[in-house]
Amino acid sequence: MRQIIALGGGGFSMEPDNPLLDRYILNQSIKKLPKVCFIPTASGDSDNYIHRYYKFFEQENCLPSHLSLFKPPTRDLEGFILEKDIIYVGGGNTRNLLVLWKEWGLDTILKKAWESGIVLVGISAGAIFWFEEGVTDSYGDRLEPLTCLGLLKGSNCPHYDGEVNRRPSYQELIAKGKIKSGIATDDGIALHFIDQELREVISSRPDAMAYKVYFDNIKLEYMHLNLQSNKDSFK
Repeated sequence: MRQIIALGGGGFSMEPDNPLLDRYILNQSIKKLPKVCFIPTASGDSDNYIHRYYKFFEQENCLPSHLSLFKPPTRDLEGFILEKDIIYVGGGNTRNLLVLWKEWGLDTILKKAWESGIVLVGISAGAIFWFEEGVTDSYGDRLEPLTCLGLLKGSNCPHYDGEVNRRPSYQELIAKGKIKSGIATDDGIALHFIDQELREVISSRPDAMAYKVYFDNIKLEYMHLNLQSNKDSFK
């Protein structure tokens, strides 16, 4: 079973007092004590980001580790990745992430991890990476489309409600044919794909939503995706 969980925002880095999304992620492993590896490449291996990761996951039923490409733990990156149960890719600059991963061959390794049943997770930059295309601020002064890994069809736009320019920019790019139709996610939303099919939309906030955004040659349209969530877990 090939699984990808894409977070529009939330999790340990944005909602430290609301563990719903991260615990949902842990529950998708068949292991009682899953090995979780955080990859913070997009943030430039931010020490603060790595610290927040360990602060949360060291308190959970798992075995956390992280992979730095600036200080690699081993020459055998493939062996290091493929013995994990969950790979969690952090946010930051997606373009820089792509460049570094291709140089190190990590994009190919992660495809193997996905095919072997390792749960792939990403937030923000780490979420759009799994799709064919994504909306990114990697270039600096405006949001633009970016070609990504392509394990999931279509495009993705995170932070749909969290950043003022995300919604209009994504809609304009789709309407002008500059990016494929896709899914937009508010902060606090996780999309759970199994074998490239969207199976669950999980929310850690009462009002957070996910949207399928497309252009029908007459007007831009969108539809709410069904939510599967536990409202008792909202913080």
